[in-house]
Amino acid sequence: MDEMPETQDVLVPLPKAAIFLVATVRSGAEEQVRDVLADVADIARATGFGSSEGELNCVVGIGSALWDRLFCDAPRPRELHPFRDFVGDVHAAIGTPGDLLFHVRAARLDLCFEFARRLGRRLEGYADVVDEVHGFRYFDRRDLLGFVDGTENPAGQAASEAVYLPDTDVYAGGSYALVQKYVHDLDAWEALTTEEQELVIGRRKFTDIELSDEEKPTNSHVAANTIVDDDGTEREIVRANMPFGSVGDGEFGTYFIAYAATPDVIERMLENMFIGDPPGNYDRILDFSTAVTGGLFFVPPAEFLEEQTVAAAAEPATEPDEPSPTQSAPDGSLRIGDLGRT
Repeated sequence: MDEMPETQDVLVPLPKAAIFLVATVRSGAEEQVRDVLADVADIARATGFGSSEGELNCVVGIGSALWDRLFCDAPRPRELHPFRDFVGDVHAAIGTPGDLLFHVRAARLDLCFEFARRLGRRLEGYADVVDEVHGFRYFDRRDLLGFVDGTENPAGQAASEAVYLPDTDVYAGGSYALVQKYVHDLDAWEALTTEEQELVIGRRKFTDIELSDEEKPTNSHVAANTIVDDDGTEREIVRANMPFGSVGDGEFGTYFIAYAATPDVIERMLENMFIGDPPGNYDRILDFSTAVTGGLFFVPPAEFLEEQTVAAAAEPATEPDEPSPTQSAPDGSLRIGDLGRT
């Protein structure tokens, strides 16, 4: 059996800091972007040189619309598709523009920032950042709602099996990443009693103990995110969520990012949350937390991007493809943390 390709470092301990960048790629810039993606690991090594405790890491994800533009000769990952919208009677999760995801993590925010700055200089003129979020660890791994986040993450071999495609797949060692930016209404949330908050989440706030089946409402966050197959197998994902906030803007939230070997399990969770099972029984947390972005990306094995760049360099130049339907024009992007100035 062939050795599993080198994976991107998806499974790292929760860091103290993270930066999430989502970017769109300009038409005609595919070759330049391929070159940059092949150098991401080198940029990280150079940025973290001399800071052994920094633990700098960047995971790269590629969106559905960009995949065919960058890698026309490589098969599309089997379950890579545009973000699926989930529209319920009260709340909705909607896909937003995004060709590339950069999930930057380190023990220090300055390392994340310096890496993002260097990456931005390499992408200047070729890509535009449409969303940028700076995350931080909050007390003992809690979110800004005051509850521990990521409690149900698997560990060890179970985590690897939940996240990485098996060695039977053409992209063995790859993964899928789904991201959403949630903004919290903290005034409304903090108006609830602790007991009311616990019923919304499905856990005790201070001990992190899950409520019993008799106590836990069917529309609690824990209940909505528990996916069990017909054979009784509980499906798992790995969450790497981080809180973020701006006191001056009054914006506080959670950047949700989940990794899995198949996006199906994450999408089933979102269907439960936004539409409900049965329909209408939506996740109560959505009354206090609004999803404002959504994107699905494929995280290829670490060696894939370099191999594709080498292969592309050996081929004759071709005319650029038509622009991606999700690509924003230079004057039409969200312009958050713009890396692609003109």
